[in-house]
Amino acid sequence: MSAAAYALITGASSGIGECFAKALAVRGQNLVLAARSGDKLEKLAAELRSAHGVLAEVVVVDLSESGAAGRLVEEIKRRGLRIDLLVNNAAFGARGEFWTLPLDTQMRMLRLNVEAVVELSYRLLPSMAGRRGGGVIHVSSTAGFQPVPYTSVYAAAKAFITSFSMALREELREHGVRVVTLCPGGTRTNFFVAGNYGTRSLPGGLQPPEEVVAAALEALDRGGGLAVPRALNKLSIFVQRFLPRARVARIAGNMFRPR
Repeated sequence: MSAAAYALITGASSGIGECFAKALAVRGQNLVLAARSGDKLEKLAAELRSAHGVLAEVVVVDLSESGAAGRLVEEIKRRGLRIDLLVNNAAFGARGEFWTLPLDTQMRMLRLNVEAVVELSYRLLPSMAGRRGGGVIHVSSTAGFQPVPYTSVYAAAKAFITSFSMALREELREHGVRVVTLCPGGTRTNFFVAGNYGTRSLPGGLQPPEEVVAAALEALDRGGGLAVPRALNKLSIFVQRFLPRARVARIAGNMFRPR
């Protein structure tokens, strides 16, 4: 009998990560839930086990710490769990002038938003490719399609993830591993409050995280690829192609400049 397959979701305690956990549990997917908030994870895991009969494991970890991604994978191996779907979702941002924001905050942002994503992918993809199956969902952002002053490190990190993820899709296509690059716009989570972005008023309003997750899973079911939820976000990305990059950066800077 083959081992049960699990989906590993980082940043699973709230927002988009929590919605991924709920949506995958509805599909009967066993879960490994990873985040810093142990109490929230345990409550969510118990809820999903009871409601959907899935297996749900909890790993408390801060992926912004050096070496944390490796420790997470070692703990998964110690428990004998097979990961067939990796959802790289954990991330945070910060708004302000680059040279006035704490350097430690911005380095932790890079470790979480970039290094952990790369290391988890590197450590978990070989076994998927060897089985010629599985999938990866990298949660990037529409912020990654242009430079964004006053959240410059976050936007640059998401630009890296978008490029990295789309390149991986081509590398893994012949190995049967599906890769989704998910680029939501403003989403109704605690991201804006936690990152000091203030209240955001966007045309059409903030997306519910359930809508974002549905778009990602639809793309996964189709075999992977780029998923940009909502037509307005797609239009914004398309229009930028016809504007000078300096002009795009200036527009973005006016939107995110601290008031």
